[in-house]
Amino acid sequence: MTHKGRQPVEWHDQVVVRRALVSVSDKTGLVELARFLVDSAVSIMATGGSGDYLRRQGIPVEGLESISSFRELLGGRVKSLHPAVHAAILANRDDKDHIEDLQALGIEPFDLIVGNLYPFGSVAGGRWSESAAAAVDIGGPAMLRAAAKNHKWVTAVMNPADYSALIDEMRRARASCTRYSFRQRMAAKIFARISKYDSEIAASLTANEGDFPPQQRLSLELVNELRYGENPSQKAAFYGTAPFVGLAGAKQLAGPEMGFNNIMDADAALSLVSEFEPAVEAACAIIKHGAPCGAACAPSLADAFERARATDPTSAFGGVIGLNRKLDLKTATNIAAHFFEIVVAPGAAPEALQMVSSKGRLRVISASLLTRQLLQWRSVNGGILVQDAIASDDPSTWQVVTEIKPIETQRQDLEFAWKVAKHARSNAVVVAANGRVIGIGSGRTSRVDAAMAATKPLNNQLSHRHDIIPVAASDGFFPFADGVEVLAKAGVKAIIQPGGSKKDAEVIAAANQRGMAMILTYQRQFRH
Repeated sequence: MTHKGRQPVEWHDQVVVRRALVSVSDKTGLVELARFLVDSAVSIMATGGSGDYLRRQGIPVEGLESISSFRELLGGRVKSLHPAVHAAILANRDDKDHIEDLQALGIEPFDLIVGNLYPFGSVAGGRWSESAAAAVDIGGPAMLRAAAKNHKWVTAVMNPADYSALIDEMRRARASCTRYSFRQRMAAKIFARISKYDSEIAASLTANEGDFPPQQRLSLELVNELRYGENPSQKAAFYGTAPFVGLAGAKQLAGPEMGFNNIMDADAALSLVSEFEPAVEAACAIIKHGAPCGAACAPSLADAFERARATDPTSAFGGVIGLNRKLDLKTATNIAAHFFEIVVAPGAAPEALQMVSSKGRLRVISASLLTRQLLQWRSVNGGILVQDAIASDDPSTWQVVTEIKPIETQRQDLEFAWKVAKHARSNAVVVAANGRVIGIGSGRTSRVDAAMAATKPLNNQLSHRHDIIPVAASDGFFPFADGVEVLAKAGVKAIIQPGGSKKDAEVIAAANQRGMAMILTYQRQFRH
């Protein structure tokens, strides 16, 4: 098309950028972009605050009121909401009637819209208020949606992180053009961001309706595509939710790219070691196929690793290691002496990283420990299950229900075993002693089978060890006394479990008959 001296577009998928509208809340990188546009012979029109900001930087800008014939109203609530503005954005330049409308009103089309939204989320803090209402952007989403709808002709950019991509795109072609593929990609980002923005507003309005409002919207951002899923025949990708925590906010320091199963196991390892305060004790967990096969605490990280690996060296082979302290050289050296897939820790010392990097295949992931409870999402065919994370325990609410009370060292081991059992697959029983796991029965279809699996090391190679006084944790109640009998026969001296069985009295009586201590937590911690 030709309009007011414009030259026809020379390529069917490329549009020359000659006129831009700027209306931003976040002014990051705006000056650099505006200077590039001016140098590229692009005329800039801007709303009040954006225009004042650019003029102070010596950048020539025309006020939006020059085409709308209206000053900003209602303290800035109304500025870009005007037919002349939206006609300049929405005009289909293939449509003769559209062009005639613009010409009759003397409206020049916009080729580029640079805008972003009021920071509603940070202002609202998840709750509706007067300040939150003031932070709801109306004109910005309308302007950006219009530009994204008409991306056949209009380039729209809303994220300052994309300004450099816009500059590269315009530099790539003569006459400062943008390609359709670029405009389409930016339009998709805009619709996704506005959808998330509206979800944040809706969530604040329903915040008082409890944790589970009538509608639940989950906004996901692509972290990266994966080579494949659980199996090579499955396609897969990793998405995160803002603010990014855990593996979504992690940084890979060494090794090949992570796969689907790697991420699942690394998440399990990080979750388990986050149970232990690094200022109090070093903790190590070893995960295989989503479940712990070793865990320990010790004064040093190297000792914690060696003790965790000793739980089940065979299963530990090729496993994923979680640490609650920064990876140090001694621990890295010990790890490198064996075959592991991943180490996830809150950082790594340079010398430790250099040493493990020489191994080539060992991945090192830097991730902050998890410090807050998050909603948990699980997919099923046709829907999503949502639940709170298991609440942190308060040991002061636990109750000793047997005649014999656990001594202090046993109670410490019981607390340790209880934390580990929280991360094993149900039905789960964990046997521990001296701050490390001795055996784990995980993912069993009966609790007595879980007890048998957990006590196997005691019945075999550890039967002669007089320095081991084992305790056991069960993630759910004992439905019968048989599980307690299995543990007692293996030498377990104290048990921690939720209680709540119809046969609690028989279970407690069995513990008393065998001289065992038992604590009830009154909180089940199944993990399927």
